[in-house]
Amino acid sequence: MTTSKASTTSIAAKYGTARRTVTVHVNERDVTREVSTRTTLADFLRDELGLVSVHLGCEHGECGSCTVLFDGHSVRSCLMLAVQTDGHTVETVESLAGNPAELHPIQEAFAEEQGLQCGFCTPAMVLRTKEIIETGRDRELTDAEVRHEISGILCRCTGYQNIVRAVQSAQRRCRGGGRDA
Repeated sequence: MTTSKASTTSIAAKYGTARRTVTVHVNERDVTREVSTRTTLADFLRDELGLVSVHLGCEHGECGSCTVLFDGHSVRSCLMLAVQTDGHTVETVESLAGNPAELHPIQEAFAEEQGLQCGFCTPAMVLRTKEIIETGRDRELTDAEVRHEISGILCRCTGYQNIVRAVQSAQRRCRGGGRDA
């Protein structure tokens, strides 16, 4: 059986790639860009906006290192298309850097509790912690509850115990200090 050249031509090459203009609120600013309808949110944030804290590990939604906050909820940005964000809010870990001279309380907690090693999963863990705090937990989570809450993000370095302590410390800091997550 022979295959014609036309049948092996990619659909994108044959028909072109659809593009759409999106306006999304990213890290406290409105951004309008024309994007391919096939562009993932992860690629949009990294390539179009230069937000390199969004790490790509597996690109299949398994590792969670690409986690961002979408309308306040954690999502895997490698599984979401940029066009789905039109009219919505997206936060990356860069959104925590209000004053570059000081760390956000969540970042302080991760540093002091040594909740990181290689740092690849850290932006995702920090954002998941922010979501945990902002969901209005009125008490500190137990170790088991924290492990359950962060179970969608793989860390191959730490064994999680320092991350668990960092999440609990961040809860205390944000709740006790009156500071928003």
